[in-house]
Amino acid sequence: MPQRILSISGLRGIIGDGLDPTYLVEFAAAFGTLVQGGTVVVSCDGRSTGPLVKHAVLAGLQSVGCSVLDAEIASTPTAGVLVQHFAASGGIQITASHNPIPWNGLKPFSPQGSVFDEATGQKLIGLLDSKKFQYVTWDRIGSLDTLVDPSAPHLNRVLQLVDVAAIRKRRLKVVLDCNHGSGSILGPRLLEELGCEVHIQGGTPDGQFEHIPEPTRDNCEGLCEAVRQLGADVGFAQDPDADRLAIVDNTGRYIGEELTLALCADYVLARTPGPVVVNGSTSRVSADIAAKYGCPFHRSYVGEAHVVAKMRAMHAIIGGEGNGGLIEPRVGYVRDSFASMAYVAAGLAARGGDLAAWVDELPRYSIVKDKLTCPREKVTAACAALRQHYTSATATEGDGLRLDWNDRWVQVRASNTEPILRVIAEAPDEEIAVALCQEAITLVRNAVQ
Repeated sequence: MPQRILSISGLRGIIGDGLDPTYLVEFAAAFGTLVQGGTVVVSCDGRSTGPLVKHAVLAGLQSVGCSVLDAEIASTPTAGVLVQHFAASGGIQITASHNPIPWNGLKPFSPQGSVFDEATGQKLIGLLDSKKFQYVTWDRIGSLDTLVDPSAPHLNRVLQLVDVAAIRKRRLKVVLDCNHGSGSILGPRLLEELGCEVHIQGGTPDGQFEHIPEPTRDNCEGLCEAVRQLGADVGFAQDPDADRLAIVDNTGRYIGEELTLALCADYVLARTPGPVVVNGSTSRVSADIAAKYGCPFHRSYVGEAHVVAKMRAMHAIIGGEGNGGLIEPRVGYVRDSFASMAYVAAGLAARGGDLAAWVDELPRYSIVKDKLTCPREKVTAACAALRQHYTSATATEGDGLRLDWNDRWVQVRASNTEPILRVIAEAPDEEIAVALCQEAITLVRNAVQ
């Protein structure tokens, strides 16, 4: 089967095996038809296949009359900011996020600079399936303009979140692992504006990843070692399109993606209390921090679109996902590694002391994430087997299956972007969390064989 995944979140696939130029042109033409030939921001995450994909996207958009603003290589959150900044009709980020080098994809943005909601995503899919594209005549083909300094509007919004002068006084030493992704465009610039001494890993945005691109513990060993060797205050690791951030503390300890949102929430809610929204796979530590500041706490289904919709409905001050994806409404309703870096730097400047001490003050849980290949048609059987086995747990359905006990929980759900089943478990003790996760995986494998 072709390696191509289409959902309301967009399109991902393997170049040469499902993600071909014809399909890319049709997706872009469908998007352009949906936005009625309006202005569209287009950007790439730096993958080597980006130019091929971009040419197809430009052809599709211009063929239905769209005027294109080309941001060239830029991060996903930057694309969202640019849509708002230029009052565009939408945007397309060319990215496959944390997927391996052979993959690429298209992530559509609404006029609000956020990912599509479910209804809009379904409209786009319907247009793509019907092929009822509103092609224009030769004299109405859309224009193409290349943006000058496309990162500037995003940089300015992030700098307005924090006390820049206070951070500059702290003179933080930072190691930033961009891993040859689009984060290398704005990341060093932001940290230098904050007065940091910056050491860059993978600073050329060419998509030639030096390690597996998802910023997990195993993939950040080089960053941990660099922090220790340089005596840095903090290490940051971005995924290729720079919407997610993992953090390494000053001792070289990987503190992960889950605590990115927690640290930001701890800083923000102390100064601006308000509602918090996270998804159903995010650590309990965010709920504990919201309770610490007396703030309402809400969970949404997994997926950026669901989190954003819930944040808007609840008028959330801050939100996001436990994959290192902070969503800061004052910058934009998109996961944003740059806002995360600014908040961590601001927290260190305001608190004094080091990052390890700050992390150790947070509620302590161990969260374990794993995955296994599982056809979508067998997910229901897998969930049923787990529910039958864990009769003592409180079961919550609707976004896969989440099973809660007083001191731990496990969730299984189909990925929105890959043909896999994600399994996440959390407990106060790592050994218990690992055992729960592995037991759930074994039960799933037995159920779907």
